[in-house]
Amino acid sequence: MRLLSILAFCLLLTSCSRPEPIHNTQSYVFGTLVDITIYGETEEVAQELSGEIIRDFQELHNRLHAWRASEINTLNIAFKRNNLPATVRPDVAAIISDATALSIQSKGAFNPAIGALINYWGFQSDELKPVQIDDLKIKELLSHNPQMIDISIKNGKAASTNPHVQLDLGGYVKGFALDSALQTLRQHGVRNALINVGGNIIALGQHGDKPWRVGIQHPRKPSAIATLDLESGWSIGTSGDYQRYFILKDKRYCHIIDPATGYPVTGVQAVTVLIPPQANAGTLSDVASKPIFIAQPNLRAEVAKEMNVENFMVIESDVKIITSSAMAKRITWTDVATAKYVTQIQL
Repeated sequence: MRLLSILAFCLLLTSCSRPEPIHNTQSYVFGTLVDITIYGETEEVAQELSGEIIRDFQELHNRLHAWRASEINTLNIAFKRNNLPATVRPDVAAIISDATALSIQSKGAFNPAIGALINYWGFQSDELKPVQIDDLKIKELLSHNPQMIDISIKNGKAASTNPHVQLDLGGYVKGFALDSALQTLRQHGVRNALINVGGNIIALGQHGDKPWRVGIQHPRKPSAIATLDLESGWSIGTSGDYQRYFILKDKRYCHIIDPATGYPVTGVQAVTVLIPPQANAGTLSDVASKPIFIAQPNLRAEVAKEMNVENFMVIESDVKIITSSAMAKRITWTDVATAKYVTQIQL
């Protein structure tokens, strides 16, 4: 899901008047476009590292897939079968534990345990189609109240006290992949790169003598609504209603489901968050936008604080735009007329 577009800089010249090499690789993983740009390395090194990262992404995708044969799917089957424990590898156990901590931090707004709801709405599919909405079925699914804290992991075995827990890490894995890719690049001594996984982007170093510049996708146009400089170690991510959705009776139903209501969120077109350098910056760029997207308008600033997000922007369905004051200082609007719709809030 390509929610952010990379804006290219002109290559800067070295002292010997030759341009620094830049290598770009694209692939399709996690059901979305992956774009890897490495600056200042030889073609051979850049190709080798880009290939390694893509292979790592594909392996992660295969292992964490929610409805095809995978380690997560095996856990989901075990959870259904009367709490039968299933073997879980250490790295997947760590991912589940981290996702649980983030779910608790978000007070359940980020809830990867609602895979059954996601499946009901048809979003566990490569081809999206309108569903026949059954309010009673949704109420029944909600009544089981699946939560990440229902999962226990001990001695390499995972089990759930709630057989209705069905893991879907789709709102976590792209960001986790960014953190993994950044670590790989640093381990190999790469100093300048930009990794884009479906609109979640993390920067390493810069492009020449300037930071990497990225564009924030307009939710209703094929262009950027704004740009900003992404400094080394910073990550940016957007949750939007414009990539995975279906239209039913002239109403848009997007893939971001409110675990409290069981229905896709309405009234919001996009939420963008900017995360400063930290060990899990990529993961947070993926996760933290969801609770803000789901929150009621008067609670968004509070939810952003709870997720430790200082820089965020919300685009509502009536074209009203809300930014934190910190985010407003970083954004350059590509359409000057947009500014009249912007309201800044102080955290």
